[in-house]
Amino acid sequence: MPKLSLSMVVRNEAERLEGCLASVAGFVDEMVLLDTGSSDGTVALAERLGAVVHALPWPGDFAPARNEALRHVSGDWVLVLDADEQLLEPARAPLRHLLEQPDLLLVNLLRQERGARQSPYSSVSRLFRRHPALHWSGAYHAQVDDSVLALQRQQPHWRIADCDTPALVHDGYAPALLERGNKAGRLRQAMEQELRLQPHDPYACAKLGSLEVSEGRLRQGIRLLRRGLRHCPPEAVPERYELLLHLAIALASEDKAAAADLYRQALELPLPGRVSLGARLNLAALLCEQGALAEAAELCGQACAIAPEVGLAWYNQGLIERRRGHLPQAITAYRRALELDPQHAEAQQNLGAALLLSGDIAAARGAFRQALELLRSQNRQGEAEALRQRASALVKLED
Repeated sequence: MPKLSLSMVVRNEAERLEGCLASVAGFVDEMVLLDTGSSDGTVALAERLGAVVHALPWPGDFAPARNEALRHVSGDWVLVLDADEQLLEPARAPLRHLLEQPDLLLVNLLRQERGARQSPYSSVSRLFRRHPALHWSGAYHAQVDDSVLALQRQQPHWRIADCDTPALVHDGYAPALLERGNKAGRLRQAMEQELRLQPHDPYACAKLGSLEVSEGRLRQGIRLLRRGLRHCPPEAVPERYELLLHLAIALASEDKAAAADLYRQALELPLPGRVSLGARLNLAALLCEQGALAEAAELCGQACAIAPEVGLAWYNQGLIERRRGHLPQAITAYRRALELDPQHAEAQQNLGAALLLSGDIAAARGAFRQALELLRSQNRQGEAEALRQRASALVKLED
C-alpha cells in the first residue's frame, strides 16, 4: 500500500483540529502541519495527537504556505485538509483502491458542504501523488490543478480520477462560521485581489460574482458572471458550472425562462451528479413555480436517487408532491427530510399541513407543535407567532 501523508496549514484551530485529525486516524501514515502563527493551543494539541508541526510566518496567501507544507511530507500520496474538514469513513476503502493505481496522478474528492443550500456538494482536488512537478498556485483559492494539467501535457500517461463516494465534510461556509472573525469579509478581499490580477479569470469571476449575488448586488454579480462565461474555456467544466448556476440564480426572479435555460446548460456538463445537485433542485423549484409539476417531480426524484443523504432534496420533493395532490408521497418525503435534518422547521411545518389535509388531525397537531418549538429554539419568534395563529385557526394546539 502506498504511503499517505496528511498535509495541513493551520492557525488558531484548537477548537476544530481534533475532529479533523481524528477523522484520518488509521488512514494516513503521517500527519504534517504547518503553523502560521497560532496563539492558542493548536501546536500543542496537534503534537499531542501525533502530528509533526513546522512553523512559517503567514506569507500573505495560501499558495506559498501550502507549498512549504508540501515540502515537509514524505508519502507517496498527499491528502490536504483544512481544520474545518473531516474525512468520511465510507470513503476510506474506495480511496485506498484508487491510491494503488500506478498511472493515477490526482483524485477529485466529493466534499459535503454543511449549511450550504445552493450547492450541497463540491469537488476538490485535494488528494494527489507527491510529484516534484506538482505545486500550489492561486492567490485566492490555491489549487494544484494548473500544475497537474501542465504535467499531463508533458507526460500524457497520467490520469485524473473522481471518487464517487462522498469523501469530506466541510463546515467552513456555514453562516455562523462565516460570521465568526469576519471570514466573509476576508474572503471578499482575497477574491477582489485575485480579480485585479486576473480580471477575466473564470474561477475568480464565478466566486466573486456568486458572492455579489448572495449579498443582493445583482447587477454587479451578473456582470462578473457573464464576463467569466465569455472567457471560460470548454475544458474548465467546474468553473462553467459555477458561472451558469449563479447566473441562473441571479436571473430567476426577473427572467425565469433564461434562468431555466442556464440550469439546463449546467446539467448537461459532465460532472458527478452530487456536484450538480444545486442546479437540479433549483430547476425543479423554478418549474414548480411555473406549474410544470411533472418535470419538477422527475428532477426531484433524480436528486433524491443521486444523493439520498441530502434532506433538502426530500423536502423539495415533498413540496412538489403536495402541490400535485399526492399527499402520501409528500408526507413520506417530509418525514425523510426530517430524519436527515431534524432541525428543519419548514419541513416540520409543511408536514403538519400535509397531515392536516390528509385528515390525520392528531399527527398534524403534533407536527405543528414541533415546528413551533423549532422556530422558537432558533430565535425565529415572529415566524413562530405567525405559524401559531395560522395553525390555531385549523387545529387545537393546546391540551
